[in-house]
Amino acid sequence: MSDDYQRIELITGTARRRYWSTEQKLRIIEESFEPGETVSSVARRNGVAANLLYRWRRLMSEGGVTAVGSDEPVVGNSEVRKLEERVRDLERLLGRKTMENEILREALAKANSKKQILRPLSLPKGVSR
Repeated sequence: MSDDYQRIELITGTARRRYWSTEQKLRIIEESFEPGETVSSVARRNGVAANLLYRWRRLMSEGGVTAVGSDEPVVGNSEVRKLEERVRDLERLLGRKTMENEILREALAKANSKKQILRPLSLPKGVSR
């Protein structure tokens, strides 16, 4: 057997995923950039899947510490502004449609009330004029 592993971590319970703090992720990423180190060896030493370490490195290069900490890609300000503008447009459109719906509902209620007034005025069946 190899003496590369210095500790064994036993994961018990119902949790399937491990949680890595931002500091741990940054330490592991920095370690993987050291000269003479490979991503695979650093990942094995720290008990991380190599593809996860590659993902952390990519997030770090794209968005820095914020991306690594949140484990999500960082979105640029221009894209955020575009999305906010789209939300405002959709909210405006929803407001118009809601108003139209209310107007149609009121018109339908008025039409139904007129029908109820006209019904008693009509002659019963079988009675001729």
